[in-house]
Amino acid sequence: MTHNASLPSPLRRARGIMLLVLAIVGLAGAVFVVRRPLMMSAPACMAGRWHGCFDTFNGVVLLTLAALPLAALVVWALARRRRAAGDMSAWRTSLTEVGMVYGTVPFLWMTLMPGGGAGTVPARVSLVPLRDLATMGPIGIGGNLLIFAALGFFAPMRFVASASVPRVLALGAGCSVLVETAQYVLRLDRVSSVDDVLVNATGAVLAALASRRWWRTTTEVPADRPRPTPAPAR
Repeated sequence: MTHNASLPSPLRRARGIMLLVLAIVGLAGAVFVVRRPLMMSAPACMAGRWHGCFDTFNGVVLLTLAALPLAALVVWALARRRRAAGDMSAWRTSLTEVGMVYGTVPFLWMTLMPGGGAGTVPARVSLVPLRDLATMGPIGIGGNLLIFAALGFFAPMRFVASASVPRVLALGAGCSVLVETAQYVLRLDRVSSVDDVLVNATGAVLAALASRRWWRTTTEVPADRPRPTPAPAR
């Protein structure tokens, strides 16, 4: 029995509501802090212009926040459809699927955003580990940690095959290698660095560890499967 399972139902419900309120307050606080940079891209995004909205970090973040109600609606629609089909884990499955997409696509978009010399400057590669960490800065390291954080957080909850730290590490590193390869092949005026792969994979692992209390239960023996009976004491 886990700690959550031992709590009475009203306490578990109150705890879930409290966590939801804290998440909303945290999101509102983050929006308040970055409201001015986001509002700089609001006119271009509202007008549907590519330049000034889709090709800027502020525009992508603004569109991501604006799409949050749509993502919640997709979760509700998928969960309702699955519940109608008799799926008892409909909400969990729908939330993890939408969470992986919603939390990963915007960061991938910003990572693959072309620089000022895209297509003209030669592709650059840095294969020396830990050499680029000093030049990333706190913002760069934080952004790289978040690129595959949603994938690492939700994938073990959705797919039992990925419910282990080494597999999440391999998943984050593999996806990061694909991104760095795309930056090199497309000549996006970005440095394809081994440090990016290391930080991206670390972010996926840290997020997986944060959700471990939920995804570890998916690897337990199902309730309908007979459990081995212990040998009688002699």
